[in-house]
Amino acid sequence: MNTLIKLNNNSNLWKSVLNITRSISTTKMVQIKEGDKVPSIDLFEDSPANKINVADLCANKKIILFAVPGAFTPGCSKTHLPSYLQRESEIKASGVSEIVCVSVNDPFVMSAWANQFNTKGKIRMLADPLANFTKAVDLSIELPPLGGLRSKRYSMVIENGIIKELNVEPDGTGLSCSLADRLKL
Repeated sequence: MNTLIKLNNNSNLWKSVLNITRSISTTKMVQIKEGDKVPSIDLFEDSPANKINVADLCANKKIILFAVPGAFTPGCSKTHLPSYLQRESEIKASGVSEIVCVSVNDPFVMSAWANQFNTKGKIRMLADPLANFTKAVDLSIELPPLGGLRSKRYSMVIENGIIKELNVEPDGTGLSCSLADRLKL
């Protein structure tokens, strides 16, 4: 209580706090683009104890990373994830080391989704529980029926940590340009 009173009485400190808050809230994120480096953000595989750093994962290899609005959702389970499972051998035969699926879900949900679709050894299912990666690449979308902040649906080809191809669905959730058969490998 005394701290609040002191803060309220110190108008210069209070003005500084307000100015910092205003500058943070008005800063516009810029969507990642082809030619940019993939950010160094930790995602999670199977459990909160298994951190996977995206930049480290993409170093010195070719990766396909695709993101979905949510595990177990109809478009993601019926079309998007299956498109990559069906073409997994073909994609890897073209020189891709790994295929990675990212979703704003907890690692246990992603693990259960991986088990349901038998992705082990085919597609790595990585959780972005606080949307840190999704926000860093500025590909978030508000989807209240799915719990609020989620990832837009997109795919990217990453070579040696650099984004070579980025395919973001025009409405953020559709199933057109981000499917496996649309990749330019």
